[in-house]
Amino acid sequence: MRSMKRTLWMAILLIPFWVAPSFSADIAKIGVIDFQKILETSSSGKAAQAEIKKKGQKMEADLKKRGSGIEDNKKKLEREALVMSKEARQEKERELRININDLRTLQKKYMADFKKYENRLVNKIKKEVLKIIKVIGKKGGYLLIIERREGGALYYPDSIDLTDRVIKAYNSQYAKKK
Repeated sequence: MRSMKRTLWMAILLIPFWVAPSFSADIAKIGVIDFQKILETSSSGKAAQAEIKKKGQKMEADLKKRGSGIEDNKKKLEREALVMSKEARQEKERELRININDLRTLQKKYMADFKKYENRLVNKIKKEVLKIIKVIGKKGGYLLIIERREGGALYYPDSIDLTDRVIKAYNSQYAKKK
């Protein structure tokens, strides 16, 4: 009887050691990505920034050209206003106002087009980077990978920052495409 009690107590004491491993989880690996850094330092990101800058400069040059044309017309109107008839002066002023409004409308259109173009390039890069992040996450056994700014990561050790690994993988993928 006594040996039976002892065996029962031993079994009760050993149950947590048999059951506990089944309830324990693997160590959670977490990674952090800084997408802005990827955009600024990766080959594809630099190429996209160059394209965006080129398009922006082209739009800005066109607006400056049109603006200087309007300024020239305004100065010409000021010089000739004294010798013009009242009707001709009013007609030129009306044309000038129309040209100024057209320039403002064109400026708004350019801004909207520029933003769309920029968003399209950035979203393309995000999609490509997301594929790379998924591969790194699966191969590395990561439970969670968050974006530094959007994920709200205020502090994290450098050891969980995967940005440089992603940039390296993305640059090699970009080089293969070219």
